[in-house]
Amino acid sequence: MAPVLPRARTPRILAAAAAALALAVTLVTVPVGAQAADVLLSKGRPTTASSAENVAFPATAATDGNAGTRWSSAFSDPQWVSVDLGSAQRISRVDLTWENAYASRYQLQGSTDGSTWTTLRTEAPTSAAKQSLAVDATVRHVRVLATARATQWGVSLWELEVFGGSTTPPTSGLLSYAKPATASSSQDDGSCWQCGPDKAFDADPASRWASSNLTGWTDAGWIQVDLGATATISKVVLQWDPAYATGYQIQVSPNGSTWTTVYSTTTGKGFHEELAVSGTGRYVRLAVNKRSSAYGYSLYDFDVYGTGGNPVQPPAHAPAPTFSRLAWSDEFNTAAGTLPDPAKWTIDPGTGQNNEIQYYTNNQNARMDGAGNLVIEARRETAGGRDYTSHRMNTGGKFEFEYGRVEARVKVPEGNGLWPAFWMMGADFLTGRPWPYNGEIDIMEVLGRNTREGYSTLHAPQYNGGGGYGQMYTAPGGAKLSDAFHVWAAEWDATGIRFSLDGVVVFTASKATVQATKGPWVFDHPFYVILNLAVGGDWPGPVDATTPFPSRMLVDYVRVYR
Repeated sequence: MAPVLPRARTPRILAAAAAALALAVTLVTVPVGAQAADVLLSKGRPTTASSAENVAFPATAATDGNAGTRWSSAFSDPQWVSVDLGSAQRISRVDLTWENAYASRYQLQGSTDGSTWTTLRTEAPTSAAKQSLAVDATVRHVRVLATARATQWGVSLWELEVFGGSTTPPTSGLLSYAKPATASSSQDDGSCWQCGPDKAFDADPASRWASSNLTGWTDAGWIQVDLGATATISKVVLQWDPAYATGYQIQVSPNGSTWTTVYSTTTGKGFHEELAVSGTGRYVRLAVNKRSSAYGYSLYDFDVYGTGGNPVQPPAHAPAPTFSRLAWSDEFNTAAGTLPDPAKWTIDPGTGQNNEIQYYTNNQNARMDGAGNLVIEARRETAGGRDYTSHRMNTGGKFEFEYGRVEARVKVPEGNGLWPAFWMMGADFLTGRPWPYNGEIDIMEVLGRNTREGYSTLHAPQYNGGGGYGQMYTAPGGAKLSDAFHVWAAEWDATGIRFSLDGVVVFTASKATVQATKGPWVFDHPFYVILNLAVGGDWPGPVDATTPFPSRMLVDYVRVYR
């Protein structure tokens, strides 16, 4: 039941949600020097310190694997040196090879974020002899915090070595969600409001980054993300607006200034691109140099996958449905004349969209017939400045869901200008997100002028209104859908939506296919259900002398299975 509007280009701002990793620490006692299955994790990893005696004794010398170089601190207490392992790792042992200027008291600490620390060991050595400290902890950062010096000098380590008890590589995951992003330029005007670089990393498929045209559209540009720490990059996923790049490079950098190209193309195809790359760095940049259109560049998603970094978990989606557990229903079995259950349905008065000519009311335009059906009735009567009335109702704010099987058994009316519908809207529409960025799922639409045909359609930023993505189909044997009750259903999960009529699939919208051929998939979030009977409008056309009034849409039930 899509509003027929020109293509909107205003994204919402989806507040980024961040989840901190929990630090799991268990101290164990094992013989000093036990090394079975230990793997050195710290060599060459980013290392920092509270101070350095001078440039000849940097923090990185403690983790460079060279027993002839060392870190040495300033001559004061306390001092610390810390190594970033790149991702949360289970560590089993830490070896400290002291120079003569050792710490007489110190704490061995661990952290998952580099700011909140947990003490793993507290030590008070009496000599500079090498120490092997057994621990069992899952951490990303390891720090030696020296609180007392054994000499008048600072504290000094030839080597800080962190070992893990497994050679299993860490799981590759999304590293770029909600991370700091910058770009060569960004658009913020009536065509693309607040289309900053952060929108490409917010896990919101309907918001986007767009380059600016303040000085005219140009080929050269870039957008980059700071992963928070060094990472090994294995995959980059791009979801483009129609203003895409045919020529671009994926680049990595340890410092945001020196860049190495790990992927390059002059034949970018737009839409959805999954790129296998191999590189190491803290920063990842998309450097664009050839436009596909007369406009600039616009990108819905720029997702970086790999290991390391300092990832934040994106919001979780609903689990995969089994389509078997009844989660919500309305059977409409109350007495004749009773109104829809206000605990389940919100009445939606008003004029509708698309140049419809009815006014939606609650003047008994929706009521029970006493035979187990909801009656939605269109009448020729004046209300709200219109000459026709009808009814629209929805479950917004009362029942909203992500994924499942939603079905209704409906008997549609016949007549020129009538437009019955069973559909769903993205729940964020109710909190201010404009259509079609919230997404719309039309499970059933029938035009009264030809009830031998039905329609199931999706609407999103890149495909909406008359350009929605969907399918027309006919009833078995070419019968009129208005002659009897029929069951329309949609089975919806993370892979797509399958629409059916009386148990026969009539249209499948594959998420992968839509992303590769139409644009972003904006249907992985909660939706609510809508029932209505419109009169007139751009698509069904006008009523005429043959249109019966009152006209009735009958609904036997609506059910949602999860």
